[in-house]
Amino acid sequence: MGQHLDDVFASLLARRGTQGRLRRLTLPSPGSVDFSSNSYLSLSSNAAVQAAYLERLRHACKQGEFSLGSGGSRLLDGNTPAAEALEREIAAFHGAPAALLFNSGFEANTGLFSCAPQKGDVILYDELIHASVHDGMKLSRARRMPFKHNSVRGDTRDIRLRSLDDALAELTSGQQGEEFKAGRSNVFIAVESVYSMDGDLAPLKDIVECVEERLPNGNGYVIVDEAHSTGWIGERGQGLVSYLGLESRVWARVHTFGKAMGCAGAAVLCSPTTRSYLINYARSLIYTTAMAYPMLAGIQTAYEYLQGGQVEQHLSHLGRLMKHTHRVLTSLISRQRPTREVFHINEGLPQSPIIPLFTSKARSLAQYCQERGFMVRPIVAPTVPAGTDRVRMCLHAGNTIEEVELFCKAVEAWVQQQQDTGTHSEVAAKPSRQSSKL
Repeated sequence: MGQHLDDVFASLLARRGTQGRLRRLTLPSPGSVDFSSNSYLSLSSNAAVQAAYLERLRHACKQGEFSLGSGGSRLLDGNTPAAEALEREIAAFHGAPAALLFNSGFEANTGLFSCAPQKGDVILYDELIHASVHDGMKLSRARRMPFKHNSVRGDTRDIRLRSLDDALAELTSGQQGEEFKAGRSNVFIAVESVYSMDGDLAPLKDIVECVEERLPNGNGYVIVDEAHSTGWIGERGQGLVSYLGLESRVWARVHTFGKAMGCAGAAVLCSPTTRSYLINYARSLIYTTAMAYPMLAGIQTAYEYLQGGQVEQHLSHLGRLMKHTHRVLTSLISRQRPTREVFHINEGLPQSPIIPLFTSKARSLAQYCQERGFMVRPIVAPTVPAGTDRVRMCLHAGNTIEEVELFCKAVEAWVQQQQDTGTHSEVAAKPSRQSSKL
């Protein structure tokens, strides 16, 4: 008999633990201030949204429309009028021809990328694209190539990765590039509208223009994961594509509902033909139980809240919080003057509610803040590139100015502690005059 499998797993876990990379499930402490979750609009705990959701469930029960489960996949017994009506509503809200629901953003991306690109096609993807896209690409028959994060044109100053334009130029050059240049093979370009670890926005207009210039025959298909922009970017939270007026120039969008929307699930926005194709070929849709009515009702309730206009006050408050947080953290750095290894932030104003607090001691900072009643999480390699460990701070419409300032005071106290510890270490390490003569 070979080594018992649990022994193999235990060894692998132990090795990961020694590397400081062991993952564990944790529970937030009761009463903690949330600076961690992706619920940017705080809709999941919004009293008006909760009341509207419960009323929708009660009404569905009275009408005989309520079912705790769907009973099967959508191709068998799980399809409902409620699901199809919601898809039409979602498509109309985002200015898309059609929409197709998936149980999660992960399943939407794996389903889309595994079956849409064909043999001979190429997928160009931003190096920081989500893990779900990577899993979908691995199942695809297309070749895949990364490009430097948010780099559209010119020198990336990175010998490992090219810009998007350089990658497209290589694809369309020489004899091998004739298939792409003539439009006989396709190029899919995978980007996110807002990147979840750094909180930065994609230069989406430049990306679309670059693709159209390099592939004028229309065989360049941009796919945008709008997970972290849904609900708060653009008019009524329609997302970055709609905000920039690029609906007709982006081939497909993935909107997820587990973040600012405060519920769960996702939808792929696309053409009616692509929707039919995904119903036939997207395995993550075909071979899974369809969303039950409670999930559909949650999504519809969140969309009605966006459409009703009440969200504007939340968005305005969120914008003020983003600016104030950056101002307080910048002032902290000016006072303490920590090394970049100890603590730093991005210099420019935040582009999203996601504010990374960079430090080589991310676990220490996160634990210090958690012990003082603030829920934040350390994000370390390999989830982020080596040397960019951080505590990921997420702001929410439900947070207050006072909570932000108290959190920043905790961060400053930790930075001061690190500064003092570092000074003491240097003094201890420096030889005395007497010992230096020996």
